[in-house]
Amino acid sequence: MSRIGLKPITIEDGVTVLINGADITVTGAKGELKFTLPKDISVEVKENLIYLSSVEDTKQSHSNHGTFRMLIANAVEGVKNGFEKKLELVGVGYRARMEGLTLVMSLGWNHPTKVEPVTGIDIEVPDETKITVKGFDKQQVGEFAAKIRAIRKPEPYKGKGIRYEGEYVKRKSSKSSLGK
Repeated sequence: MSRIGLKPITIEDGVTVLINGADITVTGAKGELKFTLPKDISVEVKENLIYLSSVEDTKQSHSNHGTFRMLIANAVEGVKNGFEKKLELVGVGYRARMEGLTLVMSLGWNHPTKVEPVTGIDIEVPDETKITVKGFDKQQVGEFAAKIRAIRKPEPYKGKGIRYEGEYVKRKSSKSSLGK
């Protein structure tokens, strides 16, 4: 049985959860998220808590139990507080700036790279080498941050590129530094 799935989800103030059969809608100050539960998961709300349970006793059912519990818990937290990912640009001349809603980055190429945010995502550039991606959907924030990082991944010799804040890049020694 899923141990994560057994934990109840607390509905915070300012968040409403509507259950219509297998459809769940979570609404808050930041936005609205919708889920459709698989047929092997049942859900019920008692007071301010959401309980999920497995209907069937199969491995897939137990996996879905924990997964959908966390998806709903992240939705409740996201529509209340939101999520953010921070990225750093490392390299000589690597810079980022905002032009309206478009993120424009200089990454050592002969042309600037432009990235348009998707709906529900906000981009901030507090410093010219730092980018913050914010939103209420945890999956969407993570995917968009990964899309930005994939434009210029950190390389292992000098460590130049776009990386997550606090990410460690394992460095390699160059061929010239190896002894003969």
